[in-house]
Amino acid sequence: MPDHTYFANLIWQIADLLRGPYRPPQYERVMLPMTVLRRFDCVLADTKTNVLAEHDRWSRKLEGEALDAKLNRAAGQRFHNHSPLDFQKLKGDPDNIAPHLVSYIQGFSANVRHIFEYFEFESEIEKMREANILYLVVSKFCDVDLHPDRVPNEQMGLIFENLIRRFNELANETAGDHFTPREVIRLMVNILFIKDDELLATPGTVRKLLDPACGTGGMLAEAQNYLRDHHPEARLYVFGQDYNKRAFATAASDMLMKQVDHNGGGDNIRFGDSFTDDRFEGETFDYFLTNPPFGVDWKKQKNEIQREHEQRGFAGRFGAGLPRVNDGSLLFLQHMIAKFEPVRPAEQKHGSRLAIVFSGSPLFTGGAGSGESNIRRWIIENDWLEAIIALPEQMFYNTGIGTYVWIVTNRKEKRRKGKIQLLDARDFWAPGGSEESKRSLGDKRRHITAQQIAEIVKLYGRFENSEHSKIFDNADFGYTRVTVERPLRLGYQMTTEEKARFLDACPHLLDDVQAIDEALGREPMRDWNAAWDRIQDLLHERGSKWKKTEQKRFRDVFTQTDPEAEPVRKGGRDDGYEPDPKLRDFENVPHTDDVEAYFEREVRPHVPDAWMDRAKDKIGYEINFNRHFYKYTPPRPLEEIDAELKEAEEEILRLLREVTE
Repeated sequence: MPDHTYFANLIWQIADLLRGPYRPPQYERVMLPMTVLRRFDCVLADTKTNVLAEHDRWSRKLEGEALDAKLNRAAGQRFHNHSPLDFQKLKGDPDNIAPHLVSYIQGFSANVRHIFEYFEFESEIEKMREANILYLVVSKFCDVDLHPDRVPNEQMGLIFENLIRRFNELANETAGDHFTPREVIRLMVNILFIKDDELLATPGTVRKLLDPACGTGGMLAEAQNYLRDHHPEARLYVFGQDYNKRAFATAASDMLMKQVDHNGGGDNIRFGDSFTDDRFEGETFDYFLTNPPFGVDWKKQKNEIQREHEQRGFAGRFGAGLPRVNDGSLLFLQHMIAKFEPVRPAEQKHGSRLAIVFSGSPLFTGGAGSGESNIRRWIIENDWLEAIIALPEQMFYNTGIGTYVWIVTNRKEKRRKGKIQLLDARDFWAPGGSEESKRSLGDKRRHITAQQIAEIVKLYGRFENSEHSKIFDNADFGYTRVTVERPLRLGYQMTTEEKARFLDACPHLLDDVQAIDEALGREPMRDWNAAWDRIQDLLHERGSKWKKTEQKRFRDVFTQTDPEAEPVRKGGRDDGYEPDPKLRDFENVPHTDDVEAYFEREVRPHVPDAWMDRAKDKIGYEINFNRHFYKYTPPRPLEEIDAELKEAEEEILRLLREVTE
């Protein structure tokens, strides 16, 4: 029996008919829905007569879900088609192929019609009709036999996954928005299930997995493949949500085509924006896998997200904080953590594990007190961050930047409690877009081999310090942002220009200013405290009472900062000094260090007059991955560099001589 690659290649060849009216990145708009249609047509062929008879019998008595349920039972599937047409009849009437194909699609049950609405396939039918290729495409698909007797459900799933991958690689300029390379998913899945063999091998085990940015469903499919290969007795219910219409339709079709009894009737993949239209509100899951778009902004959703953050706090999804509006990655992470299963083994609740792909930004963006830092703090202080894996660059189709897989869980094994593992897998790669194709695919110029995935998983499982793996305490990533103040130093001097400027604003204080001018003179004074004491005594003698605003204006006009001046006493009393905002500085003191000791050791020797304003302390968390895996490369000897320069000079002179001769 031909394998799934044979059928995928057969369907792939039909795409050549689209050349001209469609550019290669657009082929999937036709080929994926046509593959779905042909599979459904073959699956329903054996029960077609029963369905038509039942439709004639009940169509006048029932409608909607009730009628669909009746006809689904007649079809023996979770869907049906009550149109008298099928692919053979469509092929037999080339003159009416377009309206008949639309009518045929309308004959499906609501769950399938719903999918084709999101495929927006009617517009593609019209486009192919105008290009005079619709009949050719339908007739070619009619020759591809996808009957379950010839192509079992498992193999059909592999065919569709193969096509999805190929078409997404073909459209590599946008593929990164909804497609993750297979090897990255396999690594994530292996890490996700790494310690759950016993749990998954338990007879009757049922687990739920969610991808809130599922795209075409690649992560869901790979998770099911893993369970099928390693724990066929376990049942993994997979769920996904996406707001890209075609990606949603593709993922929903994939789940429905596989005919796995626990995949639901097509409603396990749901359309909508996970931030503002949570289609799984109130549900919890055992596992999470996702690759949210890198650097996606959430301006359009800002009002609703901010309202949930402010009004619901931790009772909602975004209580820990909000990242900057141009990168919503950490919103996805909070969204998933809010759906964690609690750890209650007696109730068969074993907690949750999560794997998410991020760019480097969520590791360190935002200082202490920012939304990003507060989210990191919340996750780390709750001891949920298990590990971060740095992937090689140039792994994704539309970006060459470095990426990281975060593993987050509320059920760490005992040896990992209070610890975080950083795993540097940036050197684990092979050239080429994939193991099957050594050519680059857009920005994807590297891939991870199966052997390298196994090596990374072993490093992860060993949980030891090594060249590529380092173990840290949670506190190692925390710090206190301390405000360091230095005293304000002001000198006083009255000049004709400043005097005129002050009196322009406060002419009613002319007599007082004249008295001050006469008493203190025009020479500069480097002690504002002493100058102001004398001025206050003078005003008291004259019976003058200045308003606070007038006192402030006087100081602003007649003083200037002077590093040689005496520090200004706070409030004019001997209870400390006023800080100089221009000299204010900050120190990030690691949580592993004592703040007072750090200050005396690192700050005081260089700035003797500084002090800390502990009331302004802020707690921050960041993960500087590169610092922990930095490798020092010693400079080359000067003699070697000089020799190379001399050699280059001689070569230049030789070339110049050749030109002039």
